[in-house]
Amino acid sequence: MNLHPLWLSLELAALTTVILLGLGVVIAYGVHFFQFPGRGILRMTISLPLVLPPTVLGYYLLIAFQPEGIFGSFVTGTLHIPLAFSFGGLLLGSVIFSLPFMLGPVFSALKQVPQHYIDLAYTMGKSKWVTYWKVSLPMIRPAIWSGAAMSFAHTMGEFGVVWMIGGSIPGETKVASIELFELVESMQYEAAQQYAWILLGISVIILFLVQWLEGKIGS
Repeated sequence: MNLHPLWLSLELAALTTVILLGLGVVIAYGVHFFQFPGRGILRMTISLPLVLPPTVLGYYLLIAFQPEGIFGSFVTGTLHIPLAFSFGGLLLGSVIFSLPFMLGPVFSALKQVPQHYIDLAYTMGKSKWVTYWKVSLPMIRPAIWSGAAMSFAHTMGEFGVVWMIGGSIPGETKVASIELFELVESMQYEAAQQYAWILLGISVIILFLVQWLEGKIGS
């Protein structure tokens, strides 16, 4: 049994989750605490991956990541990081695709923070950022970890986006979900079952973790 695709998936999921932890905290702050033109459109755009077929999103990301495109040429030419059919492209695509899974629990938890705590911090002369960092974030910590767990699980199981962006390059973009698909396609059912059991076990563990964290949020 070739475990390299599994380790590649774990690496991709871990890096995606770490990036989303930082990115999610910053985006949640801007969207929740500030009113600005296009705020509703931004929230809708963030939530789009929840309803958009993964292959559709993967297709548009692949087009954007091509060296001939504006974004792809900028990243490739300036940062010297290839995106199409590379691990870097998988990472960026996974961050975009899993972003709503990180922000959903955070947005919901921020709405539950008692307003009088926020107002009290303001009357003490605290800025919005300090209030967010010192008051809101500690109160929604379980939601943040819940979003991180969901992002990790979602990245581990994703197929459509990573298939469109990265294809199936061994050691580079061939993650566990693609390996499982190719094992079934080649009728190697015993090896496919082993992969399926491993991915199922990871999913069950994360589901229990999320339920425990949601209990912490509600308590």
